Amino acid sequence: MSPTDMSPAGPVLQVRGLSKSFGSNQVLRGIDLEVPRGKVVALIGPSGSGKTTILRSLNGLETPDAGTVTVGARDAAPASQPGAEKPLIVDFGGVAPSKKELAKQLSALRDRSAMVFQQYNLFPHKTVLENVIEGPVQVQKRPRAEVVAEAESLLTRVGMLEKKDAHPFELSGGQQQRVGIVRALALRPQLLLFDEPTSSLDPELVDDVLIVIKELAEEGWTMVIVTHELAFARQTADEVVFMDGGVVVERGPASQVLRNPKEERTQAFVRRLLHEI
Repeated sequence: MSPTDMSPAGPVLQVRGLSKSFGSNQVLRGIDLEVPRGKVVALIGPSGSGKTTILRSLNGLETPDAGTVTVGARDAAPASQPGAEKPLIVDFGGVAPSKKELAKQLSALRDRSAMVFQQYNLFPHKTVLENVIEGPVQVQKRPRAEVVAEAESLLTRVGMLEKKDAHPFELSGGQQQRVGIVRALALRPQLLLFDEPTSSLDPELVDDVLIVIKELAEEGWTMVIVTHELAFARQTADEVVFMDGGVVVERGPASQVLRNPKEERTQAFVRRLLHEI
């Protein structure tokens, strides 16, 4: 399965003017973001800068107050062309939709993207295989036999097939996170979202997960990654976006932002965390 088989031409993600407040705390202040097909964007910044809120907004887990999110290219082929799919454009600043319509829009976002969480979020009462096939079978209504075959192939590639009948409590944190990645891939998303995928892992387990993500980048998956692993971001990301206070302070190629940042705030952040580079 190639990610380029599942997305139309052009940018996979376009975000314009994304804003979000929780009470009096405005956590996103007009964020613009674009991710070309097959590219990796890393979001970095201090705690509370709005990084995770962006991911949750892209996956339909948060409802922004304003802004638009487009998943799929605006210049996609005509809908009459076999295999073509119109881009999904969600305008959060337009006329307020009904609850039913809003739920439909957020569900559509989840259909286009898949999220890998910090805390794995596996169903504890289900086996590894059952966790992986739950979404494709129950939500996407795909044939169970097809989904199981694909899930076993994905588990093989991350070295987890022999654990397919195990339950999450029988796995290490690194193993659970690899299952979380497989669960996301099994949904065949256009966009992969990672929220600090190694933050809950013991140091000796981090590399196994980062290797899997690097391989996905090399295969051409389109990804947005929130991470504090700046060395990993430098090696994997095409663009790094540094956020602070709900705004984008600096963005650019990973080598530039992480080795020679222009903004003083970025410089201070990088000096503090990027001591290994």
